[in-house]
Amino acid sequence: MKPPHPRKHWSSSRHQESAISYQSWSLQNVCLKEMTVSPSQCFSCPRHFANDVTTYVEKLSASHPEFQFLGLPSVTPPPLEDVIACPEHFVSIFIADHKNHVKDMIVNHVLSDKSVKLAGLILDLFCTPFVDVAKDLGVPPYIFFASGAAFLGSMLYLPDRFDNGGVTYKPTDPDSMIPTYINPVPSTVLPSLLFHDGGYSTFVSHARKFKEAKGIIVNTFAELESHAVSYLNGEASVPQVYTVGPVVDLKGNSPVADDGSHREEIMNWLDAQPEKSVVFLCFGSQGSFGVPQLKEIALGLEQSGQRFLWSIRRPPSQESLNPGEVNDFSELLPEGFLGRTKNVGFICGWAPQVEVLGHKATGAFVSHCGWNSILESTWYGVPVLTWPLYGEQQINAFQLVKDAGVAIEIKMDYRKDGGEVVMADKVAKAVTDVIEGGGEVKRKVRAMSETGRKALLKGGSSYAAFETLVGVLSGNKA
Repeated sequence: MKPPHPRKHWSSSRHQESAISYQSWSLQNVCLKEMTVSPSQCFSCPRHFANDVTTYVEKLSASHPEFQFLGLPSVTPPPLEDVIACPEHFVSIFIADHKNHVKDMIVNHVLSDKSVKLAGLILDLFCTPFVDVAKDLGVPPYIFFASGAAFLGSMLYLPDRFDNGGVTYKPTDPDSMIPTYINPVPSTVLPSLLFHDGGYSTFVSHARKFKEAKGIIVNTFAELESHAVSYLNGEASVPQVYTVGPVVDLKGNSPVADDGSHREEIMNWLDAQPEKSVVFLCFGSQGSFGVPQLKEIALGLEQSGQRFLWSIRRPPSQESLNPGEVNDFSELLPEGFLGRTKNVGFICGWAPQVEVLGHKATGAFVSHCGWNSILESTWYGVPVLTWPLYGEQQINAFQLVKDAGVAIEIKMDYRKDGGEVVMADKVAKAVTDVIEGGGEVKRKVRAMSETGRKALLKGGSSYAAFETLVGVLSGNKA
């Protein structure tokens, strides 16, 4: 049965009922198992997308012709220096400047068709200015939140903190009691953007708009974050929360292109390894380290004696903000390392993360703790070794290790731009502990994997939440 996409047009038997989705920087291939509704999907996207995202959109369009992507007219971006000063504020202003274009697009391309009944607007984190567009058109706005429920709660906590005189955080602040976390949250694991005025005030503004939405669709499942979900659904000031996850792309359609040769080589190598013996190190498409840290990781892996598959990206250059491919790994790693570890290790640039996590040889995952990666590793029951880099990844790592107990810490408060170098012995110990031990963490991850899969089946928590959401949308009129 074909899986649906929770960000789409929904069609009824007589009239099309539409829910239009707006996204800022990324598109995710969203699927929920064994649920369908009639397809007539529509996405609207600013034209200023990075090439890899544009390529991904083109792939989706080709493989899913029922999806319709509408390009918005260009607007003049804020000054480039604003990106450097505060990227979050830059993105928010840039998207807000599309407000009139979004409204015109809906009026001209959706409401002009009298057979269409607009059910709502589904917006992502940075698109909250379009909440006002929904109100102007008399339709309900919904937020699609691609991170977890606990982090959603930390955002919703910000306006109350701000209104009570709370200024920007400092890493030296005492632990915070954030209701969606079981344990007190150290300030050292809060997102870096909360440490400066621009990021803090921007997220306070977004969180206020969240509370004006009719509902918040969260990429999680209730059992993974039972404490957070229970709190959010019990708060009168919080819109209805729909936990529809795990929303993961099990086909692994990464926007980063590969000619297939690397994939085949990687998978053949994994096929030759014993079950659950390989440590997989992968830090996302934006994750990279400087040479000193790469050398310490290498020495740690060598000291551990464990099998490993390591995806390495070259740090961004002056010509590009994004990490790049590595032409010669020996330039970045200790002398002789490649030769000494050739029988136990495989080093690559791009790696098919989903396929690797699903392979029987994979026994652990050293991860930056992006939420998608967390859900993918949970789906396959692979324990995570935490090494966050940016964004909300530090607080995700904290949640996995301290609240959920489904991960082992290498670092929880590491920051990509912090200058810290994690030493080899720490890497070696963590890798050895999880492959040769880690019994309780492994047990919890396996159990959560089974629970997450059941959540998407009929009778499961996410199935029920999505079914309720579709019912609500189908009842909306405009």
